[in-house]
Parts: sequence; structure tokens; C-alpha cells
Amino acid sequence: MRQLLAVAAGLVVLAASACSAPAPPRADAGPPVTPTGPITLPTPTGPHPVGTTVLYLTDTSRPDPWDLDVDVRELKVTLWYPTRQRDGQRAPYMTAKESELTLKSSRIVGVPYDTLSRTRTNAVKDAAPSGRKLPLVVLSPGFTKPMSTLTSLAEDLASRGYVVAGIDHTYESYATTLSDGRVAECLACEGDTDPGFGPRVVQGRAADVSFVLDELPSKWDGSGLIDRSRIAMAGQSIGGAAALATMVKDPRVRAGIDMDGTTYARIPRSGFAKPFMFVGSPEHVPGGRDTSWDRDWKLLTGWKRWLVLTGAEHQSSTDLPLLAGPLGIRPAPGVLSGARGSELTRTYVAAFLDRHLKSRPQPLLEGPSPRYSEVTFCPATCGTP
Repeated sequence: MRQLLAVAAGLVVLAASACSAPAPPRADAGPPVTPTGPITLPTPTGPHPVGTTVLYLTDTSRPDPWDLDVDVRELKVTLWYPTRQRDGQRAPYMTAKESELTLKSSRIVGVPYDTLSRTRTNAVKDAAPSGRKLPLVVLSPGFTKPMSTLTSLAEDLASRGYVVAGIDHTYESYATTLSDGRVAECLACEGDTDPGFGPRVVQGRAADVSFVLDELPSKWDGSGLIDRSRIAMAGQSIGGAAALATMVKDPRVRAGIDMDGTTYARIPRSGFAKPFMFVGSPEHVPGGRDTSWDRDWKLLTGWKRWLVLTGAEHQSSTDLPLLAGPLGIRPAPGVLSGARGSELTRTYVAAFLDRHLKSRPQPLLEGPSPRYSEVTFCPATCGTP
């Protein structure tokens, strides 16, 4: 299991690894800065306003894998999508209770516990969806992290004409509010050092995704917008590992992205031909600390890319570095800023999806770009750390 990484903007305590509990901040993280006020997530770059709504789904066909007293699997699914509605109530980033539990569990002190709940989003709550034949992207967050930590990416994709379904994998994050108001905490954290934990998580998440794909047509009024022949999945950390595991199991998911996640899926030795992209921190250079990408790269026989971002840390593809100011955390030197990490993530994820779900040529994915000089194409131009 990967040990916890120091996060770019000093968010060490929020950067739990795929399967590790958080550790206290490093002594060399520097003194905290004075917390700033609430921030607004980066403005989406696409032409469409963004709406969002929440579904609560219950899978009665299987027990919950983490709560042995529950014989069904409850999931919270957040949808982002294009809308014509520009005005209206903005969706909350997370609830005050979710913010409190996340900060306490991450050992963030010195800021009000509702700090994360005051982050401002761009999506209009429960706005009417618009469009037709839109591709669907499933998002899966890192271990211990709520789905809200990928909100800026989800909003951007929706503004570009995608429907996005983000899954909170119940009992795998510090706080998930369920349909009746109960807040499910991280029961899975109790076993994250057990042998086989990583494979168990990704297989459970693959089952979650397949169930959500089964249920969307009947549970969401806007599901008629979705072109179900064009589905992809992306995830951060173990959510990225789950993307590969899901693609192996579910033929409906035709392309995938792993953002800095150690992989655990069993890929057929004969090879796996669906389009796939790795994008992550320098830990993932060929021959680096994490060798799972080296192993899987050899088995990916279709279109593939392996991108390493200079200065990136484990959480650079999430919203967490954007929240450094409100959390009173000093940015570390030599590390991607939250704004730049968000820009790179949005740009390359969208390029991949536009190529494989919209059949649009993407020269950006063919080699290095002077505009995005932090991005290295591996394995040909990567060295060992």
C-alpha cells in the first residue's frame, strides 16, 4: 500500500493515499498562513451553463461491503449537466456536517469546521437539463474523499456538453449524507491495511458503477439526454484504479482515465484494447516508486497515453489545492498551484474525452505542448526519479 504523500499546497493531511489513513502534517510544511475567506471554484470553460442534482439509489441485490448489518447498498450520485438556466441557487459544495467530519478526520485545525461547506460552486441546483445525445462520464473520488472534491472538473465537463455522474462510495469517505439525513462515515478506513484491500475496494466500486448505469434510465428524469453508447469513466487515486477495473468488467464503459492512482485490476494477459490514459505526479514515471502503471502499460493494447505532470502531487487533480487559502495552508515551493493543477487536469481530461466520446481530433494528445510545459509524455520521454 502506498504511504501517504505530502500534498502540493501543504494539504498533507487531506492527501490520504489510495488505502492509507491520513497522517499529521510534516514538520517542514512551514507555518500556516492566515485563512482567507470562502473561494469560488474556477469558472467552467465550456459554452453551457451547468446544472446539478442529487440522486439516492439503493441496490437491493447485494449487501453493503463495509457495514455488515446492512443488507442493501445505498449510494449518493451527483449529476452535473448542461442547462439553459444561468440564474438560480448555486449547489452547496458540501454540508456543514460533512465539512466538520472531513476536517476533523484530516486533522486540520485552526479554521472553522464549516469552512469547506462555504466553498462556492458554479452549478445551479436542480436546474432543468438541456441538450440531446450527450456523452456520459462517471467520476470516482479518492479514498476517504467525498465526490465534492472533484466538483471543478465535473462542472467543467458539464459546461462542455457532457453529463457527469459522480459517485460517493458509501463508507469509503469521511462523510456521505444519505437520503434520510444520516451521515455515513468511513467504515472502510478500519481495514485499509488488510491484505487485498485495494483489489476489494476497486471491485466494489466497479459494482457501484455498473449499478448506477443500470439505474440512471429509470431514476433520473433527464436520462433521455444521455447517449448510452458513449460512456467513459475517470477517477482520482483509487477512483482511477476503479476506472480501469470497471472497464474490464463492464463493456458499457468504453474509455477511462486514472488520475494518480495505483492500479489493482486484473487485465487479461492477451491485452486490453479500450482507450485509456494515465495522468499523474512524478511518482508515476516509468521505474518510479509506483510500478503498477509500468505493469499495466504493457497490457494496454489500444489507444493509450501516460502523462506525468512536473510539480504535481497526489491531490493536484482535485479541488483540494484550490482550498489551501481558506484552510490557512501555505503553498509549498516548486509545486503546481491549485489553479494550474486544475487547468491542466481539465484541459487534458476534456481532450481525451472529446477524442474518444466525440470523435474530435486532439493534437494536444499527440505530444508535448509549449503552453503546457509541465506535461511529459511517457514512457518515451520520461526518466526515473
